[in-house]
Amino acid sequence: MAKNLVIVESPAKGKTIEGFLGKDYTVKSSFGHIRDLAKKGLGINTEGNFEPTYEIDPDKINVVSELKKLAKNAETVWLATDEDREGEAISWHLYEALELAKKNTKRIVFHEITKKAINNAIENPRNIDINLVNAQQARRILDRLVGFELSPVLWKKIKPSLSAGRVQSAAVRLIVEREREYLDFQTSSSFRVTAIFESNGSSFKAELPKRFVTLNEAETFLNNCLNAQFKVENLEVKPAKRSPAAPFTTSTLQQEAARKLGFSVAQTMRLAQRLYESGKITYMRTDSVNLSQEAVNAAKSAIQKNYGDNYSFPRQYKTKSKGAQEAHEAIRPSYMEVNSAGEDNQERKLYELIWKRTIASQMADAQLEKTNVTISSNSLKENFVAQGEVIKFDGFLKVYLESTDDENNENDEGTLPLLKIGQDLKNKEILATERFSYPPSRYTEASLVKKLEELGIGRPSTYAPTISTVINRGYVVKEDRMGRTRNYNLLTIIGNKIVKEIKTENTGAEKSKLFPTDMGMVVNDFLVQHFDEIVDYNFTAKVEQEFDEIADGMQEWTKMIREFYGPFHKHVEVTTETSERASGERKLGIDPVSGKNIYVRIGRFGPLVQIGEASEEEKPRFASLRRDQRLESITLEEALDLFKLPRVIGVFEDKEMVAAIGRFGPYIRHSSSFYSIPKTDDPMTIEVDRAVEIILAKRKADSEKLIKKFDENPDVQILNGRWGPYLAIQKNNYKLPKDRVPADLSLEECYQIAKYDPANPPAEKKGWGSKKTTAKREPVKKAARKSEGTKSPKASVKKASAKKASAKKQKPKKTTKKA
Repeated sequence: MAKNLVIVESPAKGKTIEGFLGKDYTVKSSFGHIRDLAKKGLGINTEGNFEPTYEIDPDKINVVSELKKLAKNAETVWLATDEDREGEAISWHLYEALELAKKNTKRIVFHEITKKAINNAIENPRNIDINLVNAQQARRILDRLVGFELSPVLWKKIKPSLSAGRVQSAAVRLIVEREREYLDFQTSSSFRVTAIFESNGSSFKAELPKRFVTLNEAETFLNNCLNAQFKVENLEVKPAKRSPAAPFTTSTLQQEAARKLGFSVAQTMRLAQRLYESGKITYMRTDSVNLSQEAVNAAKSAIQKNYGDNYSFPRQYKTKSKGAQEAHEAIRPSYMEVNSAGEDNQERKLYELIWKRTIASQMADAQLEKTNVTISSNSLKENFVAQGEVIKFDGFLKVYLESTDDENNENDEGTLPLLKIGQDLKNKEILATERFSYPPSRYTEASLVKKLEELGIGRPSTYAPTISTVINRGYVVKEDRMGRTRNYNLLTIIGNKIVKEIKTENTGAEKSKLFPTDMGMVVNDFLVQHFDEIVDYNFTAKVEQEFDEIADGMQEWTKMIREFYGPFHKHVEVTTETSERASGERKLGIDPVSGKNIYVRIGRFGPLVQIGEASEEEKPRFASLRRDQRLESITLEEALDLFKLPRVIGVFEDKEMVAAIGRFGPYIRHSSSFYSIPKTDDPMTIEVDRAVEIILAKRKADSEKLIKKFDENPDVQILNGRWGPYLAIQKNNYKLPKDRVPADLSLEECYQIAKYDPANPPAEKKGWGSKKTTAKREPVKKAARKSEGTKSPKASVKKASAKKASAKKQKPKKTTKKA
């Protein structure tokens, strides 16, 4: 038995660390958090100074048991979880659950997983920082209190199974408010006049600074341009410089990976975590833009070697983000001389982005020459302006240029030919183009993270789970939406006359944007009306500051929770008793056929249109809204159209095809089978040929999914899933061994793989590593999740009955601890 037991939170991290330590060290993983607040009840004694009741995760019982055995036989236990508050809390929970002794327990932290950093941590251990633990406890307890008290109010007043949370509700509010700004925006148009001039055979573009409001004004201006003579009125050349962006923090990495690589926030964090745990980059949850002097020196050497001395310009950046937390370094490569790393293409792309950003931050400014040219005419009062930019020294631009979120930027600076004041210019083209004002852009994941950071809402570790939560709860959808065609006027001088044209353009197309659902808007409006203090941005940011004060030992966490909970709990009680139900109901008008009122509202299965009153003897009629329809914007005519469904499309194989809209969207019903209608098709207009095409495509996909079935037991099938072949037995799915050919497997081999006996199924093994998954997810994805090393990985999903049986044999230990 090794003298030293090192406990980390993920297997990947442990494997990397193990390579740097000798045979006297055993490295084991806790697989994330091992304890959390009790799931049954509140788990917090609100009358007893908010003492939390923690219990060991049932899926971690075997993990805890193994760690406890190893800890008893080790001379020293090293708690090597991450250095932020979450990591500190994991170490504290391990200390408590494993019943470790202070005399032989040491806490070590490191910002990067390198041999030097690990050895330095071993040489400089410390105790668990109870202030950091208390800050994490305060966040967890306050968020449990908010969710536990608010969610039942939503169940009673809106719909069962809803939830609310301090950070998630503020994020939804941002998205809802932006959506209403977008919908309320009144588009206006104006005419942008541009010209192409020629000098000594070289062409360049110029623009009129003034915009014309009407078509007549633009036409009058172009008339004045006919037969006009143009010359260079003024020439202004100024030196300029452009400086590199700071190294990455968590939020800027998420934003830039979204812009440049198209990664979601959660995807970026998964990839960054893998790079960190394999020792390729420094810790990926940080507010800091600081680089260690060692990193600055390493970057300088790499720049001098690859680009030359004149490209090197060492510098330090100061953190500006609101309420920056731990004094970490920025996210950077562990080894600056390594410009490519990662196990797969996505990891390599993210690593390259981090390497370029870090190296560029230590490079010289780009030296530019900006030129402004004023162009006058003998027949015009207004002057054209041309702008150009010449790079005299590329500096950091040789490696990297930061992207922006500006989607509607029309400014384009190019290079200009050699010009001089008084020089005559030839007019090649002048045109006036109608341009429309743009509404505020809907949020992407990246721009939402940027806004949350600006407001001080959440911290680096919360951005990804917050976005995932609001999407999973059905309050927000992330999707692409097609634009619409729009006509615009174009006036062009051709020869000695003005040609008018009406052109069309596609506008309003959205890619990977966050849209609030009707449910999200109804829940947000209810919370804003009755619990404005909870979803208030300033309140949420103030709470984050208080967590920071607790982490610094400047505030008692129980005092902070007490001051919040008293008024909040009373407010919940009053609202539960006095507030009315909320459904977003809106009266659209009168049904011309029956004369009954038509309403739109949230129903049990989502937004719907209702004809008639619920209190009438004749039951109301209902129709679900389509995917692209919203409670706040649907019209009476659109609502009436919904009652034209279901409609008979035609006949196929002597049976009717019926188009309808159900709980999960539009579908075709044919011969007792259901076929989803894609987003690109409209159930109101879909025709026979297209319906038959959808049916045949689904049948083909189903036939290709089946690899093998067994007549002896039809419940056993080998199927082709999204993540490869897998074994399905009744409602359970199993991963197939890589060395077996799926089509060659026998029934007995399938039973063996699944460890399944139809007559006497064995008791399921508890704990991390079970191959069994739910019926809805193929096992390959589960396996992939386990390898990602997230902070709180969950074991494979088991049947509820098996879980209860296991829990009875070994009840989780409950403890009530006060830090």
